[in-house]
Amino acid sequence: MGSVIHSDRSDFPIQVPVLIVGAGACGLSAALSVRDQGLDVLVVERDERPSGNTALSSGMIPACGTRFQRARNIEDSPEIMIADIQAKNDGLADRELVFEVASKSAVTVEWLADSHGVSFDLVDGFLYPGHSRMRMHAPPGRTGGELMTSLLQAAGRQAVDILTSARVTDLFAETAGRIVGVRIERPNGMTEEVGCSTLILACNGFGGNRRMVSEYIPEMANAMYFGHAGNTGDAISWGADLGAALKDMGSYQGHGSVAIPHAILITWALMMEGGVQVNAIGKRFSNEHQGYSEQAVAVIEQPERFAWDIYDERIHELGMRFEDYRVALSAGAILKANSVERLARLTGLPIAELSETLSSCEQMATGRSSDSFGRDFPSKPPLAPPYYAIRVSGALFHTQGGLMIGADARVLRSDGTRLPNLFAAGGAACGLSGPGASGYLSGNGLLSAVVLGRIAGQNAAAVAVE
Repeated sequence: MGSVIHSDRSDFPIQVPVLIVGAGACGLSAALSVRDQGLDVLVVERDERPSGNTALSSGMIPACGTRFQRARNIEDSPEIMIADIQAKNDGLADRELVFEVASKSAVTVEWLADSHGVSFDLVDGFLYPGHSRMRMHAPPGRTGGELMTSLLQAAGRQAVDILTSARVTDLFAETAGRIVGVRIERPNGMTEEVGCSTLILACNGFGGNRRMVSEYIPEMANAMYFGHAGNTGDAISWGADLGAALKDMGSYQGHGSVAIPHAILITWALMMEGGVQVNAIGKRFSNEHQGYSEQAVAVIEQPERFAWDIYDERIHELGMRFEDYRVALSAGAILKANSVERLARLTGLPIAELSETLSSCEQMATGRSSDSFGRDFPSKPPLAPPYYAIRVSGALFHTQGGLMIGADARVLRSDGTRLPNLFAAGGAACGLSGPGASGYLSGNGLLSAVVLGRIAGQNAAAVAVE
């Protein structure tokens, strides 16, 4: 990891008004926002081609009160969305930050669509855990890779300078904490230094740093990591060196449905529409509707650290709307059986226990019994053959804790004062999920990335011209 070098130098060979570390959805949203203000911006990205956690996601951004929702006669508002976010995290997230993000979610999604040509569809047909309205806005293919492609094309149209294969190793800062520049290292070991008037940290969290994960999120220390390897906590280390406060470091997004050994994300829509998860002995072990983030721990606590997603033809057809699901099908991750007996043979699950589990689910779906885990089964049709199954494990996707920021995306010290010209958003900053995994509401990661990214760009541009 790099460090903070205390210096008041001003003789950098290159000087830019705004410099952004990281070219994921957060960094690109910030860059587009800066260009909207008429300023030059440099985005520094460690990879040869920008991707990050955004490309590994399903590309879904929750937003309330959008024109996409109105076109489908869906009534939504910041008040409803705030209530959903805070209900999921038990009211433990910063309410001012939640209010700012929710209230600006619609204008941000519409800004990306209308001003920068990013295509969005409203995802309908089911609700993600914790959402009381259909408010997920996603690219037509429902992948983060597609979202990244659109954002990169938008950045190209706006002449955003993106320096790739370039890793920021050190920050130069005055004693009072004002950032004056950065040092960049190339793959061949060459370094260069760039001065800046303001700095935005958009380089995600620390999911790729096993030492930090073990320290802050011990329950996921040995879990599969499904995020970008470059998320090593640089922003957090730099911020701490500058005296910034850290917040909600135990918060993260996990996922309880990553196909193994294929390492393909399987949409949680399968569970929300009636599917179930069983362990290696054919038994359910949780309420699958509680949320896919906390389900990661539930899955890896099972025998042999895996589970089976089990569902039927109706749900399979829903899954086919998602590109990742279609990839999993092509890869042979998805098994199909015309009977419970055949399903047991294909999966290696004990037939007696599997039959008992599916029979119990049918009774609950038809209202003849209730679920001891608290799931509402009668809201969806009972499963019927042919059955489908996918072997999955739980994974850590990205961390949700980080640098404490205000609603303007300015990085804060522990006493609440601002660092002079440092901004953070996305995974580099504390998010909307409170202190743990159970507070993660579907889409919180991309929501804070694009909305706070835009806010950071606006405010960094304003500070740069002061």
